[in-house]
Amino acid sequence: MPKTSPFLWFDKEAEEAAAFYVSIFPNSKIVRVDRYPTDAPQGPKAGDVMTVSFELDGQPWTAMNAGPAFTFNESISFVIDCDGQEEVDHYWDALTADGGQAVQCGWLKDRYGLSWQVTPKQLIEWTTGEDREAAARVFKAMMGMVKIDVAGLRAAYEGG
Repeated sequence: MPKTSPFLWFDKEAEEAAAFYVSIFPNSKIVRVDRYPTDAPQGPKAGDVMTVSFELDGQPWTAMNAGPAFTFNESISFVIDCDGQEEVDHYWDALTADGGQAVQCGWLKDRYGLSWQVTPKQLIEWTTGEDREAAARVFKAMMGMVKIDVAGLRAAYEGG
């Protein structure tokens, strides 16, 4: 079991968001839903969802309904390591659906405002390899992309 795990603050969408994420990632599930007690402080009503414990591909996460005081921003993002274009397309399409936003260079914001980086492992291989000229071409190609196009990166790597 990891010693750290993401903890996400939502206004009141924690259960909906957890179900959304679980529907996208394999080997995922809602583990537990906890509700506010009868003596909750002002704001939530007794019985409203307080926290949702869930797993995304075996990694534990927690989502909490705690009001509108804090929102997500781009200073935090979650990386999805993809094995090729098919996985990039799956995660990109699912996370940008119904109100998500494409950003740049494989980054997106989902419908809840959470930032993700949908990154094929080929991008990392080709930008950190020993051929620094090829790496520069790949990096330049990536900077012109919104969703990552593995074939375009490969063409840049091979000198195209």
